[in-house]
Amino acid sequence: MENKPMRIGQVAERTELSIKTIRHYDDVGLVTPSERSGGGFRLYTESDAERLLVIRRMKPLGFTLDEMKQLLESLSVLADDAADPLSRTTATEFISACHTRAEDSCNHLRKQLAYAEELTAVLAAPISAEFPAQLRP
Repeated sequence: MENKPMRIGQVAERTELSIKTIRHYDDVGLVTPSERSGGGFRLYTESDAERLLVIRRMKPLGFTLDEMKQLLESLSVLADDAADPLSRTTATEFISACHTRAEDSCNHLRKQLAYAEELTAVLAAPISAEFPAQLRP
C-alpha cells in the first residue's frame, strides 16, 4: 500500500470501522491522526490504520480501552530498538497475557460456533423419521 496519507473515510473503509468510531478512538487517545490537512481534516498513515486494525481485533474479545491503549504502547515499545530493557520486559509480559487471553477467546468462540453449526444442521433437517426422536413434536 502506498504511503500517501488517507482521509478518515478511506481509513474507515480500509479498517471496516465507522467514521464515528475512529473519531471516538482519536478523542480517547487510542489512535491520533498523524497529521491534519490544510482544511483541518484528519489524515492517517498506514501505521495509523494498522493500529486501528489492532483495536478492531481486540474489541469483540472484550478488551477495555485501557487494555487496548496498553497493548498499542507495548507493541510500540517492542518496535523501538532504543527502548530500555525493563520497558521491553514489561511490554513483552503484557503482550503475552493478551495473547493468552485472545487464544482463550478463540477456543470459546470455536466451541460456540460448533454448537451453532450443530443447531443449524438440526434445524435444517426435515421433520421426518430421521429427525432426532428427542426433538420430535
